[in-house]
Amino acid sequence: MKTREIFLGLAFALIWSSAFTSARISMFDAPPFLLLSVRFLLSGIVALGLATYFGQKVIFSKSEWISIGIFGICQNTIYLGLNFVAMQWIDASMAAVIASLLPLIVTIFSWLFLKETLSRWGVFGLLAGIAGVAIIMSSQISTRSSSTGILLCAIGVLSLAIATIIVRNTPRENMLSMVGIQMLFGSITLFPLSLILETWEVNWTINLLLSFSYTTIFPGLIGTLIWFHLLHSIGPIKAAAFHFLNPFFGVLIANIILSEYLYFHQIVGVTLVTLAIMILQLSNVSKINKDPKNLD
Repeated sequence: MKTREIFLGLAFALIWSSAFTSARISMFDAPPFLLLSVRFLLSGIVALGLATYFGQKVIFSKSEWISIGIFGICQNTIYLGLNFVAMQWIDASMAAVIASLLPLIVTIFSWLFLKETLSRWGVFGLLAGIAGVAIIMSSQISTRSSSTGILLCAIGVLSLAIATIIVRNTPRENMLSMVGIQMLFGSITLFPLSLILETWEVNWTINLLLSFSYTTIFPGLIGTLIWFHLLHSIGPIKAAAFHFLNPFFGVLIANIILSEYLYFHQIVGVTLVTLAIMILQLSNVSKINKDPKNLD
């Protein structure tokens, strides 16, 4: 893997992990579905505006439109929507830890549906990452987390895994247009849910304005652009491996900004997670030959 992709992967993990803290800050002053709907609307408009400025066009085939729409709903409506709701009951760090299970789920889905497999070292790296996440989660499940919040986050990460697999079929060209459209899909689908399920009570505090602005620009737009690039350049399994860093960055950021607890065993878990990232990035992901002779 090129140094550029590693740097972008680390930047993505940092930006994506920070979204859990900024989202939890926003939850104190506004309903989650309304916040997300407005955020996706603004991010989508900005992305499409930049796409127009750079000469990109909204020209996709029918299958590409379907892939973009499914990705927008899976990532924005389901994954982020459920995570925002869940953080009414669980800490930001716990949400980040659950999100880090994405590499395992993507690998399983890729093996089941795309006939992809990891080398032995890749399997070892995956197991090391799972062990690290388990160590980090060990105290949080029993002490500070609601089963409802955990369930919502789990459903969300399953949805993100589906989106990660699907986006490999989207075009590399006109990426800004594609990001803008999938953001608008999220906004359009979340707005009715907000109308039906939420009471629109918003406290216009400085914390809300700052956290909302940050989440819209960085995780919402910049993070998504980096994510699309990684999926196309290194593939879904290796790109998803950077989510193993969510516990480290998520817990660290939540500790600094929200004063959430930081335990010694979390450092041990992070060490295993870092090892897992290195092994997964160095391992080879191969496609099983579809020749019937090779399927035994």
